[in-house]
Amino acid sequence: MAKPTILTVDDDPQVAAAIARDLRARYGAEHRVVRASSGGEALSVLAELALRGRPVALIISDQRMPVMTGIEMLGQVRPSAPTAKLLLLTAYADTDVAIRAINTIGLDHYLLKPWDPPEERLYPVIDDLLEDWARENPNRESEVRVVGHRWSERSHEVKTFLARNHVPYRWFDIEKDEEGQRLLALAGATPDDLPLVLVPDAEALRSPGSRVLATALGLRTTATQPLYDLCIVGGGPAGLAAAVYGASEGLSTVIVEREAPGGQAGTSASIENYLGFPKGLSGADLTMRAVAQVSRFGVEMVLARDVVGIETRGPVHAVILDDGEIESRAVIVATGVSYRKLDSPGVADLTGRGVYYGATASEATQVAGDVVHVVGAANSAGQAALQLARYAERVVMVVRGPSLAASMSSYLVERIGATSNIEVRFNSEVCAATGEGHLERLTLRDRRDGATEDVTTGWLFVFIGAQPRTDWLGSTVARDEHGFVLTGTALGDGWVLPDRQPFPLETSVPGVFAAGDVRLDSMKRVASAVGEGAMAVSFVHSYLATT
Repeated sequence: MAKPTILTVDDDPQVAAAIARDLRARYGAEHRVVRASSGGEALSVLAELALRGRPVALIISDQRMPVMTGIEMLGQVRPSAPTAKLLLLTAYADTDVAIRAINTIGLDHYLLKPWDPPEERLYPVIDDLLEDWARENPNRESEVRVVGHRWSERSHEVKTFLARNHVPYRWFDIEKDEEGQRLLALAGATPDDLPLVLVPDAEALRSPGSRVLATALGLRTTATQPLYDLCIVGGGPAGLAAAVYGASEGLSTVIVEREAPGGQAGTSASIENYLGFPKGLSGADLTMRAVAQVSRFGVEMVLARDVVGIETRGPVHAVILDDGEIESRAVIVATGVSYRKLDSPGVADLTGRGVYYGATASEATQVAGDVVHVVGAANSAGQAALQLARYAERVVMVVRGPSLAASMSSYLVERIGATSNIEVRFNSEVCAATGEGHLERLTLRDRRDGATEDVTTGWLFVFIGAQPRTDWLGSTVARDEHGFVLTGTALGDGWVLPDRQPFPLETSVPGVFAAGDVRLDSMKRVASAVGEGAMAVSFVHSYLATT
């Protein structure tokens, strides 16, 4: 792929020369740095780059320019540079207009002038923007290719695994893509071998399981040490935060995650109420940043492994895997929750073939031009509906209650109401799903009068509440009747040590802690999960000091 372009726009020759100098010093080896002295010139440059097929990664513009302001120019760049990140350089007096531009033109960031020293004020912001762009626009020459069938449950699982582990891939449907048929023939495979996963410089994988796929991709699937200070079960926001704080404070730390880092939050299309991100960020973006942090501090992340039990062996706890174990001095349970299953006739048989729990960005792009149904009324359902509405002809939200206000944040309710192709059916529920080989129809029931209606659709996304992932704890760790882990004072008589009280996030097993959505009475918000993960590490230190 040709070097991506960074375009700078400023009418002041000295300022333009200075920022170009700073950009070339840091990014010149991998990017082309191009200058323009006005908004009109910048639009012409972008049009020429588009004609030549040159990718544009970042556009940096001054706000105060004659004839056309920076925001006015950035608002016109999408036809020529649809994926470019947008950065505005502005004076303090213009910060209000810059903040408004985040919503009006999709501005990614703004910086106050001057930006000296660039190592502190310029480069960190541009590093993040360029990393985001590179992740969203991968070099396809080294991309994984997946050949499968649209209505195959296993194909859906493989695509979800790749997407959630941030592995770029290209999808080929054998019913639609001649290239998919050609690859199938070249591999000497049959339709029974689907999905076929083609990893560069490796043997073709025929319907691989998650661990086989993870190994082929170079992801870690086994622990390397015989004993750790801290083992974290679950790689969602709570687990990742605990890993960052644990490893940064000197604890040898390992995370065990059965699917992919990020948990439910990792599939969120947009998290708009997370502190420090005025434009919001996707769950995938948050997860990517967190994974980079844990890697920086030396945390081991073991993926595609099921945890089936836990044992206490004197001062050591053993986390039992499906075919092995990991020993550690302390454990944090951060397995989070999964969406409850929709218990309606036909739904189970069509899961993975039109019926899905949660929604990733890859699914959103596949619904283009179709009618989509979303079941649920919490924030996750609202975020998914808005993301799907960007591509679908129409999104129908099926909501059991009379309103969204009781269960969804007001900013999401307002955005849904303002989105013309989202319809909300209140006091409604799905009572059946039917189709030959894949979802074709839903039967919806009005909960007020019992009237039913059959609707045609190929897509149903379900977001109906939390079910904790705690079966693997057995009777060892105390839980409530719904499976949520009891901690601290909630243990009551369930605490076993006479010489001290449990730490606030400690379970009924001394040295085993719980954080995030898996814990009874947690707030079920990303920010609180991150906070609990950090808090749990503080209590781990206190526990280790007593043993």
